[in-house]
Amino acid sequence: GRLELMSGIRERRFFEKGVFPSAVASIAGRRALERGSIDRGRIGCLICASVCRDFLEPATASIVHHNLNLPNRSHVFDISNACLGVLNGMVHVANMIELGQIEAGLIVSGENGGPLVDSTIESLLSRSDLTRSDVKRAFASLTIASAAVAVLLVRRDLSRSGHRLLGGVSYAETQFNDLCRGNQDSGVNAEWSPLMSTDSETMLVEGCKLARKTWNVTREELGWSNETVDRVFCHQVGQVHRKALYEALGLDLQKDFSTLEFLGNTGSASLPVTLAIGEGQGVLKPEDKVALLGIGSGLNCLMLGLEW
Repeated sequence: GRLELMSGIRERRFFEKGVFPSAVASIAGRRALERGSIDRGRIGCLICASVCRDFLEPATASIVHHNLNLPNRSHVFDISNACLGVLNGMVHVANMIELGQIEAGLIVSGENGGPLVDSTIESLLSRSDLTRSDVKRAFASLTIASAAVAVLLVRRDLSRSGHRLLGGVSYAETQFNDLCRGNQDSGVNAEWSPLMSTDSETMLVEGCKLARKTWNVTREELGWSNETVDRVFCHQVGQVHRKALYEALGLDLQKDFSTLEFLGNTGSASLPVTLAIGEGQGVLKPEDKVALLGIGSGLNCLMLGLEW
C-alpha cells in the first residue's frame, strides 16, 4: 500500500491493548540479566528510557526495579529524550562505571506505539476539512510500532562478552525543537490518546545535516574513518531517510543493518533492538568496529562506537 511505498515498512508489531511499558520493559530486562549471568546484587543503576511511560509519576523505572527485584541501593530513574533515550542511558551508566560509582547498570525501554497509531487514524478520519499538509504532518505517526529492549553494561572485568563501549559524541541543534512535537504527557491509561505532529521533510534535511556534523566529530573522537567501520546500526525511520543519511555521511550502505521493513519505527527501542537482531543473525564478528547512529527530535544526535 501507500505506507509501504513511501516508508519501506512492510509489517510491524503492536502489544495488546492495556499493556504497560513497565511490563514489557521488565521482560526485556529479565532476559538481559539472565543472558549476562550477572548477580543482580551488582546492578547499581536502573534507567527506563522509553518515550512511553506508565505514569507522569512515579518513574516507570521504579516499577521495573520492583519487578526485577534489584538492590535497594540502586539509582532508579527515567530518562526521556525521544528516540535517543536508550543511548543517553547507556552513556550515563557507562560514566558511572568509569567513575567507580557502580559495577553494572541496566537500561530498559518499553515502547507501546499502538495508541499513537490508533489516535492518529481516528483524528484523520474524524475531520472533514483534512488537507494534504495535515496528512503529511501525521505520516510519521503512522510508521510507529511497539518493541521492548534492555541493555546491560558492566565493568570490564565482569564482562562475559568482551564487547566494549569506546565512546561517542552528542550534538544538539535545538532551534529545530518544533519540527516534531507530541501532545500532553499523561502516562499510559485508558483515556490516553497521544498525537504527534511532524514536519518530516524538514526533519529529514536538518537531521542529515546534524548527523554529518556529529559523525565528523565522532570519527575524530574514536580515531575511525568511514573505511574502518565494519557495521552501522541506525535509528529506524524509513527507506528515504536511510538512503539520505548514508549519502550525507559518506558511508557504504552495505554496512547497514535494517529492521524497519518488519518492525517499523519503535522509538527509543529501535536502534538497540536492531543491534540485538543483527547480533542474533550473526552479522557481527569479534573486534568489529560498530557505529550506533542515533538521531532524535529536538533536534539531538548521539553517536557511539563499539568494539565487538
